Amino acid sequence: MTAITLGHLRDALHAGCASAVARVLDAYEVEVDFVDADADELPGMLDNGEIDLLVSAWLPRDAGFVQHGMRLIGLLYRPVYVWASTKPLGPIDTLTSEQVGRFITVSQDAPRLKAALATLPNLAETPVETCDEEVLYERVSAAAEAGEALVAMIAQPHALFHTDMLHVLEDAQERLGGEMEARMMVRETVAACADSDMLDELSEMTLGNKVMSALDYTIQVEGVDPEDAAEAWQRGRLVPR
Repeated sequence: MTAITLGHLRDALHAGCASAVARVLDAYEVEVDFVDADADELPGMLDNGEIDLLVSAWLPRDAGFVQHGMRLIGLLYRPVYVWASTKPLGPIDTLTSEQVGRFITVSQDAPRLKAALATLPNLAETPVETCDEEVLYERVSAAAEAGEALVAMIAQPHALFHTDMLHVLEDAQERLGGEMEARMMVRETVAACADSDMLDELSEMTLGNKVMSALDYTIQVEGVDPEDAAEAWQRGRLVPR
């Protein structure tokens, strides 16, 4: 096999992950063609055979990505939705609207936040802000600098967790859902003709949430190209090993 189409969601976090995986493919002299897409575009692209390797699907959240003819491999990191505040606060179910200035989340996660807040009547009057992923870091940073008690409903890993800006709040009931698995999906026809050692290495590849947050920060905040950020990770310059 000489070429692979590597697909990923259109954001800095997944671009960094895809570039890190591409480092493995490069070592086996496989040419990588990157394809990014929005979440609603991916199922059709997978169904049409436009992606050979998807990096990555968050299971069970992205169960709809698992199309016929694709094989799940590897476990790159363990994403999880959390409540994270700009000030130290108690468990989420002990808080009131007087303690929390507002909530913030990215637009696509607004339904998850709304469902969770429905179980927290003491926070019913707290304002909710939604924004695009591209400005979330800036909005949270501004709130932290202003001393505002802001609570972000956010998926970890994220660039924000590469800083000491946020405090993860306890939620014993896991209102936002439990820990997920970030896994790759390879087309069966591609796996059949791929180097078995390469597939084994991909299956054993681990990045972890700490590395993923660092990749996201380096790309999203520092403006580093995803492939350069992945190279920095591979050379041990991104986070201490």
